[in-house]
Amino acid sequence: MHVYVEVAINLPQISDSFHYHLPPELVGTVQPGTLVIVPFGKQRVQGLVLSFIETPDVAETRPVEEVVDEKPALTPSLMSLAEWMAHETLSSLGEMINLMLPPGLSQYTDTLVHLNDDIDTAAVDLSPLEKRIINLLKKRGDLRGRQMEASLRHVEWRGTLRKLARQGIVDTHSILPEPRVRAKHVRKVCLAIEPSKLEDLDISLSRVHDVHDRRKGILKMLAQEPGLVEPGQIYDRTGAKNYDLTALKELNLIRFVEVQVWRDPLEDASYILAAPPNLTGDQQRVWETIHEGLESVRREEPPGKPYLLHGVTGSGKTEIYLRAVKETLAMGKRAIVLVPEISLTPQTVNRFLSRFPDQVGVMHSQLSEGERYDTWRRARNGELPVIVGPRSALFMPMDDLGLIVVDECHHESYDQSDRPPFYRGVKTATAYARLSGAMVLLGSATPQVTQYYRAISGSWTYLELPKRILAHREAIAQHARRLGIEIPLHPGEGATADLGLPEVSIVDMRQELRKGNRSIFSKALQFEIKNVLEMGQQAILFLNRLGTATYVFCRDCGHVIKCPRDDKPLTYHRSRGGLVCHTCGYQRKMPKTCPVCGGDQIKQLGTGTEKVEQLVNQNFPGVRTLRWDTETTRAKGAHERILKAFSDHKADILVGTQMLTKGLDLPLVTLVGVILAEVALNLPDYLATERTFQV
Repeated sequence: MHVYVEVAINLPQISDSFHYHLPPELVGTVQPGTLVIVPFGKQRVQGLVLSFIETPDVAETRPVEEVVDEKPALTPSLMSLAEWMAHETLSSLGEMINLMLPPGLSQYTDTLVHLNDDIDTAAVDLSPLEKRIINLLKKRGDLRGRQMEASLRHVEWRGTLRKLARQGIVDTHSILPEPRVRAKHVRKVCLAIEPSKLEDLDISLSRVHDVHDRRKGILKMLAQEPGLVEPGQIYDRTGAKNYDLTALKELNLIRFVEVQVWRDPLEDASYILAAPPNLTGDQQRVWETIHEGLESVRREEPPGKPYLLHGVTGSGKTEIYLRAVKETLAMGKRAIVLVPEISLTPQTVNRFLSRFPDQVGVMHSQLSEGERYDTWRRARNGELPVIVGPRSALFMPMDDLGLIVVDECHHESYDQSDRPPFYRGVKTATAYARLSGAMVLLGSATPQVTQYYRAISGSWTYLELPKRILAHREAIAQHARRLGIEIPLHPGEGATADLGLPEVSIVDMRQELRKGNRSIFSKALQFEIKNVLEMGQQAILFLNRLGTATYVFCRDCGHVIKCPRDDKPLTYHRSRGGLVCHTCGYQRKMPKTCPVCGGDQIKQLGTGTEKVEQLVNQNFPGVRTLRWDTETTRAKGAHERILKAFSDHKADILVGTQMLTKGLDLPLVTLVGVILAEVALNLPDYLATERTFQV
């Protein structure tokens, strides 16, 4: 009697699920959520077990061939969410399942291409593309389809490959690659005999006296160590080499042990443990309402309405998040905290680590595949009760989920709109909370009009923090002591002080031009920057454009240099010395003459962040600047390094794009300048005015 399962195929084009049976050796090892390998047509593909069934829909079922990981890859709530997202977005279930798996674990069927050596290609009339494919295979050997795609980017090569296969020049067949990520193991060393027996050991460890003494030193060191020792430590302390360890192992005096280690991106994170500050009256009223909602989660009552925390910038929303997470952990449940930008992740992680040491994990796309895989496994094992990250962190396999926090919930980066599958992050988070019986807490200083309407109309619970907290005095004092400076505190009593919203000045640059100011900086902004520098404070300059010049054109004929792939103007980057397409990544050198008319009047127009930084240094000699945009944050850890350098006052002015504008806590910043603020108003987006206001 077979055991039957319903399996969702992990392929983006497959919407239906299919029925399979378990062979006897896999019965008991498979449960809903398990990732398996099944036959599908002529292919072997990954699939996810959705449920057990009593009777299949077909007369004859095929067997599940293999289990990828015996521990379920998705929780029941995540499987329900995947089905909801597929239905809501008209996408396939396979697309949504793949979205929830860590990179490297999910694998699609691929094609392996092999060049037949016994065919004389020189005797065949070949097209240039056919020759290019054959030369590629000769040079690199057998290739998978994805490898060929990477080498033949922007070329329609598949039809040509099929033609070569029909001619017998190449062979192709389907394969299912092994997952790219695995658990990491390192080799450690320990004694293979009792330490007490070393004194009576009377054997030669080497014919060479110095080598004998060195190896004896290794044994004595291991005898003094209570646990396993890394080979590097042995080499450093004894001067030993790898062959010394090999020799001792052959004498059965030591053992090599393979130990699994976690690739933890927060292993070297530095933070200071912090006690919760006193709440203001507004915070206390908000917290009492949220606490009641969390009590409903504790009692496992039907999920309540989402909570919208509408708090002005600096009103103390993060402290409410921290207390909500603490209460969630106290009831034995777990929490996910979403931030809109990777740039916000380091500071948010440090805030949570200072309250919940060794309980916080981070997930975002700039981590290595191994780090993401290990964080995913630790979350699945229950070792990380708090996960912080952008929208991808929402899909971590968290059992007993009690709270989802969405900070800056108005931000467009929560919506995946650049590649399929497309989905809205906030809507997905509220659905996930409903399916898992958790509370969802949305926070923003400038919620979307639709979000605000849901809150005031009663669909969501509306909470408000209308006053800006100048700062928690002890937190300011600690920061000042760390920097070795004095920060004057606003007069007032108590641990906190309220402060009105900062003054906003709008400068008409047309009037500035009429008065003879041809700079991109208004006279008012120049005056305020000078004051900030004289007082030893910091400023942020925001412009949502990359590069030095936004386009390059010929003054003789008017030709604009565009990307040959997508016909968009190329942006000039002075640091690279060339032109870059910000859509597809195409690059070329700066032309000396026009490719159309041959003229040499090539002009760079427009302003980007790189140009702003250049002009700041020209206008304020000796100023220390940092630039924070996608160009300067490509390297791993770049966000953390730039933020730490600015927070430690190693720069006076920070220039960047929209990643600067959300939720950074920088006490020395007293001035923010928005360059060419009207640019965002003219974008081809019906939400352009709303998003400009939200900046």
